[in-house]
Amino acid sequence: MAKLVTRADERALTADYTPLELEPYANAGPEILGPSAMPLGSQTFHGLPFLIGDTDGGKRCFLVLGPGDAPVSIGVGKRARYLIFAHRQLDSQLFAGGPMAELVAEYVVRYADGAELRLPIRERLEIAVIAYQGGQYNWGQWPLLAWPDRKDALYPRYQGDWGLAGQRQTESMQGTARAYYLWPWANPRPDELIESLTVVPGRQRLLLAAVTLGSADESPFFREGRRELKITLPQAEDARRPFALEVEVDRGVATYPHALPLSGPSEFLGDDMRGWGEARNFSSSPAYVEIAATPSATVEVKLGEETLGSVHWGDLTAQSVLEPASRLRVELIDNGRNWVRTTVVDDATGRPLNCRIHFRSPEGVPYAPHGHHAHINSGNQTWHVDIGGDVRLGQISYAYIDGNCEGWLPRGDVMVDVARGFEYEPLRTTVHIAPGQQELQLRLKRWIDMRQRRYFSGDTHVHFLSTQGAQLEASGEGLNVVNLLLSQWGSLFTNTEEFTGAPNVSPDGGTIVYATQENRQHMLGHLTLLGLKRQVRPWCTDGPSEADLGGSLETTMSAWADACHAQGGTVVIPHLPTPNGEPAALIATGRADAVEILRHRTYEHLEYYRYLNGGYRLPLVGGTDKMSSDVPVGLYRTYVHIPPEEAFTYDNWCRYLRQGRTVLSGGPIIHLSVDGHAVGDTVNLPGNGGTVEVTAWAESTLPIHSLQIVRQGRVVAATEQRGGARRLELRERLHIDRHTWLAARCGGPNYSDQEAVAHHDVWNRHVMAHTSPIYVAVGEPWWLFDPDTARYMLALLDGSLAYIRQRSVQYPAATTTHHHGQEDHTRYLEGPFREAIAALHRRMHERGIAH
Repeated sequence: MAKLVTRADERALTADYTPLELEPYANAGPEILGPSAMPLGSQTFHGLPFLIGDTDGGKRCFLVLGPGDAPVSIGVGKRARYLIFAHRQLDSQLFAGGPMAELVAEYVVRYADGAELRLPIRERLEIAVIAYQGGQYNWGQWPLLAWPDRKDALYPRYQGDWGLAGQRQTESMQGTARAYYLWPWANPRPDELIESLTVVPGRQRLLLAAVTLGSADESPFFREGRRELKITLPQAEDARRPFALEVEVDRGVATYPHALPLSGPSEFLGDDMRGWGEARNFSSSPAYVEIAATPSATVEVKLGEETLGSVHWGDLTAQSVLEPASRLRVELIDNGRNWVRTTVVDDATGRPLNCRIHFRSPEGVPYAPHGHHAHINSGNQTWHVDIGGDVRLGQISYAYIDGNCEGWLPRGDVMVDVARGFEYEPLRTTVHIAPGQQELQLRLKRWIDMRQRRYFSGDTHVHFLSTQGAQLEASGEGLNVVNLLLSQWGSLFTNTEEFTGAPNVSPDGGTIVYATQENRQHMLGHLTLLGLKRQVRPWCTDGPSEADLGGSLETTMSAWADACHAQGGTVVIPHLPTPNGEPAALIATGRADAVEILRHRTYEHLEYYRYLNGGYRLPLVGGTDKMSSDVPVGLYRTYVHIPPEEAFTYDNWCRYLRQGRTVLSGGPIIHLSVDGHAVGDTVNLPGNGGTVEVTAWAESTLPIHSLQIVRQGRVVAATEQRGGARRLELRERLHIDRHTWLAARCGGPNYSDQEAVAHHDVWNRHVMAHTSPIYVAVGEPWWLFDPDTARYMLALLDGSLAYIRQRSVQYPAATTTHHHGQEDHTRYLEGPFREAIAALHRRMHERGIAH
């Protein structure tokens, strides 16, 4: 393997760029540019040295000439391949309608043999003003052939001004001229001694600040597009440190470095989670960076504040691999690129298919389709930023596309990862891009069509997307319904502009986005209000982080639920049971139409089963609570069965959701029937009970290990495959002698949340599925009652009342008129809780239980 060779030593011994001393010819001081401090003395622009005045700046530092002034001749006496002029124009008529390319001056180069070359210095070509009348900056009017004295640069990666939060997502800022423009002139006679340089004034005033001679056989400014550089830290102690790499390039630019995946190509292609991301590498090695630089540029690699080593770009492009120090190995991995148009089609129909897609090199360098992000928000947190069009699952950023995309792909082998929800086989494979190739077609195979079976999938809980963004992402995930929720977060109100009070339906009728609400209170609970035709206000109440700082408790979840029902809407308790205060009141009074589970944890299951065992028929729904681009819409989704005779509409989707015709899926497709009855049904047995046949199956493109039948929270039948399976089936005959409920669930080994297969979303949710119950009644209408559940609910209700009376913030009654118009605000707040307590007491009394 090649080691670092002689260019570094050569550059140390001979200066490749040498400033001329212009101070003897200067006739103006810094005051000519006004009160602002100008870069004077020894300066470096774009990694190139310049001398402006003497080394300390001096009183005379500029050569300023205008119409009528005599030419000034500057002695040179050296050879050069390039002359780089740091200059600016002081006057302009361009912004008053003057001509383009007006001759500002001429630079006359005289060689030792007497030959001369006259170089025109024209406005907006080799030179320009930096400010014009009124001191306004001449954005978009820069010289076409000169560079500003400040090069393009990166924003600070991990911190910055509050006001730049949005701008920092651009990652880079354009270099602008603080004081000078830099014009490089390529000398056609580099072997001939330059005797002098004469400045001949033209029609506008010119300021010449510095001239630097370049002896390197290169353009002083990079002209070749950026290329990928792989960084490896050979020492294990460095490599496993949390990611802290920085790369600096003096005569060029470098992107932020990013960690590369730890897995190699064969591991990536064989991963069970194909289509759904991969484990993220948080360490400092391996990594990559993209660099555009001149051959003489120095590339310095740092780990935190410590320099690991440096190389010259020209050495690296010549030798591909360098090890400048024991702690650093760098490798140029750019093999060329093609602009490729990719089409993803349904394998059966040949039609373009909305999906999400990821391209990468064998080393793991991502190549995002044009218009999409290779790294969402540079790998940082994406709460309420970078939302829409892309999603990151662990190490991988995917682009949502409408079946077509285009952009750069590397020549040679390219790995591609394509997915479309749970009903298509993910495609993770290698394709080869040949020189000149510009077309690529990929095919996805559907393995099950749930819509054909009349199951329509939806996400009950999505934030921050736009309506059109939700349409794109939903169709890319094979999702039929997105509930896009307006809400408040302290002083931030989100998705206000999306609300129309009606569904937004895609042209093909396959995707519906409904902008509705999640109303929230930090102690008593959150509430999802589906299908609102009018907003229910206030959206949130009682202080941060939901409502305003110092805000008061203005309303209850029950009041929100009543307002939603009055419009024909559907009320869902999200992320059951947290926050855990008023959900007990909603359930006890029949205001909750369904409950949502966001995570596969024992606690959430116990709470759900508790209420079912208490006799409350509660459909189960799945939602993501998507608040960032670290979560794909529909990762946890609700499949709702709509009968064949009913059309797929938003109202029907909500209607059959309320009836309990639902399945929650975090990947697997699951089915349950009891004596031929489907989820949400009630199976009626005679008074002495009987035996029912329970049939269940689960299938998934992601590995599942267990399939269980649950009766009142207890597993009564199960099958398991510890090594993971594509499909599991279960058929069991159960004797039923009393009212009960049955549900099916599947997931990791023993359905444990400790052993489950985890998704790569930001919450590492588990691969699982769970049906809503099938209820079994024996001899009379179905009912259940559990005294422990009733006592648990009463304790929550009493505690919530105590919170209202003793802790909540409220405005003085004498000076306040509330939105509800009632005089007794406390009575208004306490009403639903008293109603719930009375309902529980009635049920306890009916069963002869003291309260």
